[in-house]
Amino acid sequence: MVIKNTDISPSDFELYLFHEGTLYESYKMLGAHFMTHQGEDGVRFSVWAPHAKQVSVVGDFNQWNGIDHPMTQVKLSGIWVIFIPKLQEGTLYKYEIITANGERKLKADPFAFYSEVRPRTASILKKLSNYEWHDKKWVQQREKANSYNNPMLIYELHAASWKKKDDGSLYSYRELADELIDYVINLGFTHIELMPIMEHPFDLSWGYQVTGFYSLTSRHGSTVDFMYFVDQCHQKGIGVILDWVPAHFCRDAHGLGRFDGTPLYEPHESSRADRPLWGTYSFDFTKPEIHSFLISNCMFWMDLYHVDGFRIDAVSSLIYLNHDNPQEKPLKNQFGGEENLEAIEFIKKLNIAIFNKYPGVLMIAEEATDHPLVSAPTLVGGLGFNYKWNMGWVNDLLKYMKLPPTERHHYHNLLTFSFFYAFSENFVLSFSHDDVVHGKKSMLNKMPGDYWQKFANYRLLYGYFLTHPGKKLMFMGGEFGQFDEWKELKELDWLLLEFESHAILHKYIKTIQHFYRHTSSLWRLDHDQAGFEWIDADNHEQSVITFMRHGKRKGDYCIVVCNFSTNVYHNYRIGVPSLGHYIEIINSDEEDFGGSGQINEQPIEVEKKPWHNQPYSMNITVPPLGMTLFMKRTKKRQGRVKHYES
Repeated sequence: MVIKNTDISPSDFELYLFHEGTLYESYKMLGAHFMTHQGEDGVRFSVWAPHAKQVSVVGDFNQWNGIDHPMTQVKLSGIWVIFIPKLQEGTLYKYEIITANGERKLKADPFAFYSEVRPRTASILKKLSNYEWHDKKWVQQREKANSYNNPMLIYELHAASWKKKDDGSLYSYRELADELIDYVINLGFTHIELMPIMEHPFDLSWGYQVTGFYSLTSRHGSTVDFMYFVDQCHQKGIGVILDWVPAHFCRDAHGLGRFDGTPLYEPHESSRADRPLWGTYSFDFTKPEIHSFLISNCMFWMDLYHVDGFRIDAVSSLIYLNHDNPQEKPLKNQFGGEENLEAIEFIKKLNIAIFNKYPGVLMIAEEATDHPLVSAPTLVGGLGFNYKWNMGWVNDLLKYMKLPPTERHHYHNLLTFSFFYAFSENFVLSFSHDDVVHGKKSMLNKMPGDYWQKFANYRLLYGYFLTHPGKKLMFMGGEFGQFDEWKELKELDWLLLEFESHAILHKYIKTIQHFYRHTSSLWRLDHDQAGFEWIDADNHEQSVITFMRHGKRKGDYCIVVCNFSTNVYHNYRIGVPSLGHYIEIINSDEEDFGGSGQINEQPIEVEKKPWHNQPYSMNITVPPLGMTLFMKRTKKRQGRVKHYES
């Protein structure tokens, strides 16, 4: 960014808002900005360090000497500033902070826009106004769009391990743009979700332990490269979601921890600051300046990089003092409860601010408890997110799917329990990276049985996933049946696509996802009870469930039958709502998908025989370990869905 003001000091109004916790563009006041001052080009540096004895800017331009460029504190505000002429883009710098007890610290700029490639830790002067965007149409449409009533298929991605070059080096943002975007479009996805791309020192943290919240990681190229990536996504109709981590930050010496010699970004009490499970510090949400820092950070990625939303990590750890935070003595708030009241108020303020400026974006909470109204507006007492990951559904379903089919009838409630709460929040169903690490096995390898049964179970699982109410997220590799757990230091096992079973699975995923995209009954009323209707929830003995998904228009519905046993059921009667003929649109047991071929090839005539609380019924073949989907035959709909080759 380039500042055109001639005064280097923040205004009194900016200082007031920052300390009030409502300076939502504080990245314009703090950090390093190119500007012209008294006719001379240079850089204004500004940093919050209220307890420092002295602060200086050091870098490769002054041999890291803290004597040459001391900063001045503005009106005892805790904000230190200096203008240094003639500095160029690419200059390395840090802040030298002399603490109250005389200790010398070298700190990266909390508002730096760019940083050295790890393991080096200096901040880098960077302009962010030198990219010409071509996504105006996308941004305008986003503001008007209603995501609740549209399909959403998110491809979750770890940029460093999706693919690697032959020499083992990482793809750049531009290289990802040139290869990844067309790949996800081909498979029918609507969004790409990137695991954290804010600067982080340790590859094995996957980006979840951040040192530079405003600094795009330099592992994959420049800021302009990432702008190009987002721009290309938007021009091709793909949204971009970033993982964002406001619950904690890492303790590395150049980072935010004890920034000015005191706990500044973290709480003063070590019991509230320390995150022993993660080896990190929590943010101190009692300080209004932390609100300004973090809300501004969300705004920054939307303002400067045009991202379409965030998946907010570890929300449960934000709103509950003891969640994932083992302590000798459990923490309590002033009323004796375990809620982090200040963090809850921060979340509400964050979501209000974001949606006021960007009404069409996504704010998705990874929240693992039964905290009510996570995705409800703050006006009705909610936290203000517009979506929440349905982690209970994932845990129950995967627990069920791991069971041998012969035992599943004892645990039928794991399949059906989610429908008691499916419409209590606006849910995203997520098969995420967390499900395929730390000994949990890959999604395909979780499935029981022999090789054939593993693939059949996986096709069934994914068919149920796509037809269950809620938006969808899949972690990379799931689309072709990654057989090993995800390993963050190596690329996905793309060679598997040379094996027929994995190539056919890839074809199945592509086919069913494109069908989902074009079938409004599978998403139009995702968050409305009217969008779902049981036909038969109780057939635990045969491990079969049957339900309908409804769209907005009368007659816009489909019927889904899922058989979680290895048995084929012929002449299986199901209730239906109207007379006529039904056709099987998709069957996961089709031979073209690697199945056994137990399909309903001909249109099925409905009988005037009430069944399953429906006025009519029909007899079908139910495939083993299979999902089959039926729709009424019409002039336009005469046969099964088109198969998409990989």
